[in-house]
Amino acid sequence: MDLNGTPATLDQMKALALTNYGHFTSMLVENGEVRGLSLHMARLARDCRQLFDQDLDTGRVRGYVRKALGEHAGGRVVVRVSVFDPALDLGTIGRDAQPHVLVTHRRAAGGLPAPWRLQAAAYVRDMPSVKHVGLFGSMQRRRAAQKDGYDDVLFLNPDGTISEVATSNIGFVREGRIIWPRSAYLAGITMTLLHQELDEQIVTEPLTLSDLPGMDAAFATNAATGVRAVSSVDSTEWASEAHPVLKELRELYADIPAEPV
Repeated sequence: MDLNGTPATLDQMKALALTNYGHFTSMLVENGEVRGLSLHMARLARDCRQLFDQDLDTGRVRGYVRKALGEHAGGRVVVRVSVFDPALDLGTIGRDAQPHVLVTHRRAAGGLPAPWRLQAAAYVRDMPSVKHVGLFGSMQRRRAAQKDGYDDVLFLNPDGTISEVATSNIGFVREGRIIWPRSAYLAGITMTLLHQELDEQIVTEPLTLSDLPGMDAAFATNAATGVRAVSSVDSTEWASEAHPVLKELRELYADIPAEPV
């Protein structure tokens, strides 16, 4: 766990734990390369300007990631880059900020991710376009879904339209086309890469739970796991894992050139 390229101290980490103001991105690093690395860096720079009114040197960030990877540079790991200011606390949050860069990593899961069963729940994240560290609401609803026997939670807006999964995007397949919900949500890097590759095959629509029986399959996208089949939302079920479009999406995503860190 490195902060600005050196081991983080407990005192430096207090602000992240106690004030909990900042933003992050998570990416899958395989042999020192990342699909959509430029998009991850652009996200960090954009969110840093929005939360801290400061520009972020993404070249420096990439250097911190390379250093933190160390002996894992030739393997397969999930790297999280968090941006926060250790000097800010609950009473001084309005001060001019000096954002710091925290890099952590964990071993990436292997194999094809298991299909998800999702429970729908009413919830809208604060500033949904920003990948911020304020995850309480998302995690509370994920916990409730898992306590009820589901794998994760699908968020519904106040008008009943679908937005996103707790830490993933959701997409659907209908008559061979990809349908994304039309809503305010965080457009993930995996979702964005697929959208760029399949622009003419993609539709965005306001979707509610009543639309789901008309879908042929469902899937979730996330940088750590790529494309994951969704087998159900509440009582609506699909044989998504066997649908040929999901196989095509995985192959398409795997063929997207990665960028060296």
